[in-house]
Amino acid sequence: MSGVRVLVGTRKGAFVLTADGKRDRWEVSGPHFAGWEIYHVKGSPADPNRLYASQSSGWFGQIIQRSDDGGTTWEQVGNKFAYDGVPGTHQWYDGTPHPWEFARVWHLEPSLTDPDSVYAGVEDAALFRSVDGGMIWAELPGLREHGSGPLWQPGAGGMCLHTILIDPSNPDRIFIAISAAGAFRTDDGGKTWRPINNGLRSEQIPDPAAEVGHCVHRIAMHPSRPSVLFMQKHWDVMRSDDAGESWREVSGNLPTDFGFPIDVHAHEPDTVYVVPIKSDSEHFVPDAKLRVYRSRTGGNEWEALTNGLPQNDCYVNVLRDAMAVDALDSCGVYFGTTGGQVYASADAGEHWAPIVRDLPAVLSVEVQTLP
Repeated sequence: MSGVRVLVGTRKGAFVLTADGKRDRWEVSGPHFAGWEIYHVKGSPADPNRLYASQSSGWFGQIIQRSDDGGTTWEQVGNKFAYDGVPGTHQWYDGTPHPWEFARVWHLEPSLTDPDSVYAGVEDAALFRSVDGGMIWAELPGLREHGSGPLWQPGAGGMCLHTILIDPSNPDRIFIAISAAGAFRTDDGGKTWRPINNGLRSEQIPDPAAEVGHCVHRIAMHPSRPSVLFMQKHWDVMRSDDAGESWREVSGNLPTDFGFPIDVHAHEPDTVYVVPIKSDSEHFVPDAKLRVYRSRTGGNEWEALTNGLPQNDCYVNVLRDAMAVDALDSCGVYFGTTGGQVYASADAGEHWAPIVRDLPAVLSVEVQTLP
């Protein structure tokens, strides 16, 4: 029977949760790197035992960890993030130039075909790649050389490149998202980039139809339809049917269209999941009820999924990288909260149960479907 491995990054360490295909009994391993912020842990699609983790600390800086045995043991790999040319500047809130800084790695995205190749999205927003298992990293400078950088602004969490999506039908096409700049796409493996924000509207910037400056929280795709993208923005759930050339709102009947994560069912490309929260100033679920919302029509029509989730006195958030799906026949859906709970549904969201309740605040959740 197939198994499932859930990789959880938290404010104070990483945890590895494993179960067989029934997904009703879980073993918990951790904390790995106890006391450190683990912004992201992700496994290679090409080798499920190859894992990468972003370990960071305001005191000790940024470290990349790698495991070759599914998270049982780890080794610190290269942490040389080399950029080409001048570091560059961004325009800060008061209009003054702000030098580019390297703060942390927000997201790690392994290649779909090569376990030694992996991308890193960092703060301040830039994209790096390693082709030797994380030992040496080189910037893909075309993104910061796009020319719109002076108009990028840091979101509340910093100026982070937090989403990386690789087109499974064309590895030279990559989508990324930056808070707060927007979504960008390359069609030549990262040499050149262009904004793909047509149709986004953001009241927080002077020009609501601006090419860049939009606070995109997360984008998602189904591997069978890489030209169809779903986006959770700082207000608005959006959809593109043309690889980001244009976007339309699909928030529909959601109780609020503010939130962070968005994901797509493994076998149903039009089934989408979000977790609305109250507002950009009140980062907890509306009405103190933890509800995942599912659309089976690609947006607009949404239903609340509540069975097994707390429906009173709940004041947690679900962060942008803290939701994932598995690829078993009955698609599993997983998410973690700022209250330290990790919830799982083995039936696409109909029923939920906590895998574990009392972790540190969860920053990221990724899932591997094991042979």
